[in-house]
Amino acid sequence: MKKFLAIAFGGLAALYAGLFAVFYFDLDGKLLYHVVEPFLCRHYDKIERRDITKVPYDIDKYPEYEYKT
Repeated sequence: MKKFLAIAFGGLAALYAGLFAVFYFDLDGKLLYHVVEPFLCRHYDKIERRDITKVPYDIDKYPEYEYKT
């Protein structure tokens, strides 16, 4: 039983040390900035979008509003 507790305590201590290192060195933020963000930028930059400046502007497309007085 003592051996099991020692192994469990050692594993939890290693897990705590690992999580503390991630927090202290901001490893999760660095991962997001250096790996995830460039991947997402490449992905979303490849999406084809329509050019909104080439859409014709039709003034008559909208109904005429009249105010009752």
